[in-house]
Amino acid sequence: MKLHKEGRLIVLITFLVVLALIILTFLYLPRLASYITFFMAIPVFFMVVRFFRVPFRRPLVDEETITAPADGKVVAIERVHQEEYLGAAAMQVSIFMSFHDVHINYFPVSGMVEYVRHHPGRYFIARHPKSSALNERTSIGIKHSSGPVLVRQIAGYVARRIRCYAVKGTLAQQGSELGFIRFGSRVDLFIPPDAEILVSLNQRVTGSITPVARLK
Repeated sequence: MKLHKEGRLIVLITFLVVLALIILTFLYLPRLASYITFFMAIPVFFMVVRFFRVPFRRPLVDEETITAPADGKVVAIERVHQEEYLGAAAMQVSIFMSFHDVHINYFPVSGMVEYVRHHPGRYFIARHPKSSALNERTSIGIKHSSGPVLVRQIAGYVARRIRCYAVKGTLAQQGSELGFIRFGSRVDLFIPPDAEILVSLNQRVTGSITPVARLK
């Protein structure tokens, strides 16, 4: 298992803090307290390591298929009017990422990156419908042959750091890394309204692999 670049410093700091805490408790506290500290600190360290894991995957690459931009659970599927970038009706598919999910975000389609914009905002719980429009977020617009696609990275109550690797004017490859969001968050996907939706509410999806919709 590889460690994502966004987590290397955090994992190192966590390791040093845990190590120092264990050493100090064994030196200055009763043995029982030392063992309790040890058995509490070690799982915390491995949880942090697991959060920043990079799983080995073979992305699904298909010109007519939109793949999941993130791991997690589908929490919304609805027809909306999306003013940002699209300026038209669209189907919205929202994926909530829990603390235990891989937090890498992926390009759902291949195409030209035409739009990248960061929006400051609030920090509602990412499951909340308001988070899509009011939370801190980064929007990425991709020009696809079947129509424009908008991906929105949304920071949650705990996750307050969004990393976006998309660069305006460059070609995006379906299944490649789009970005990373820390510690529980959400990704909204806005696609052409005539696309055939292939997922259902509460379904768990795997980023870069699960087909979300088929373009017409």
